[in-house]
Amino acid sequence: MCIDLNSDLGEGFGQWTLGDDDALLSIVTSANVACGFHAGDPVIMRRTCETAAARGVVIGAQVGYRDLAGFGRRFVDVPPVELADDVIYQIGALDAFARVAGTRVRYVKPHGALYNAIVHHEAQAAAVVAAVRAYDPGLPVLGLPGSAWLRQACRAGLTTVAECFADRAYTREGRLVPRGVPGAVLHDPARVAERSVRMARGEPVEAVDGTPLTITADSICVHGDSPGAVTMALEVRDALKENGIGLAPFVEEKP
Repeated sequence: MCIDLNSDLGEGFGQWTLGDDDALLSIVTSANVACGFHAGDPVIMRRTCETAAARGVVIGAQVGYRDLAGFGRRFVDVPPVELADDVIYQIGALDAFARVAGTRVRYVKPHGALYNAIVHHEAQAAAVVAAVRAYDPGLPVLGLPGSAWLRQACRAGLTTVAECFADRAYTREGRLVPRGVPGAVLHDPARVAERSVRMARGEPVEAVDGTPLTITADSICVHGDSPGAVTMALEVRDALKENGIGLAPFVEEKP
């Protein structure tokens, strides 16, 4: 049994830094790299791509709303045509730096409020699907199981990859608990690691209301901006390996 371990990286901007990308790129198998809209700038994007490529970590474009001030965590009612163009722009920008580093963008994952919106927002989900198809219909897309995003992507012929979150609480419906709700973000590395093993095995975990919830996924996300993210990612990795679960990217890196 193998599973992918992904993290959101490259989320600084200018002199402002967030998380320890260098350490996490020695742990994870896939890197969701910010593309300059919710975070990231050309220097950070290039450095993150170069480090990921050197360590054999697969690069994904983490696309979001044009919302630097809000870190992409505020819903933006952008027209679908404009949203599609924004997504194409972001994938292309990151892909340029990935190419310079000797690799390519291998998948697409939405960020923050966009990720949560296209769980149910059909028009915006369709816009992001259209953008990926226009840029490269061979790119897999990463998202929440049962979302409009993955459903529409599958219908459009894209390869879909379901993910679960090591450090986030779930509702009984399998949706992420909003960050503003107490208990939405989990901080205990031991608890996060134990939940990760259960989810990787397809075993139920407790939803925020105590309901048993089974999540089927091919990738586990540990947020790079969480306090203690490196410790948490290490514990998740070690717990998976101790339980006979290997780590491997869900998409193969190519020469």
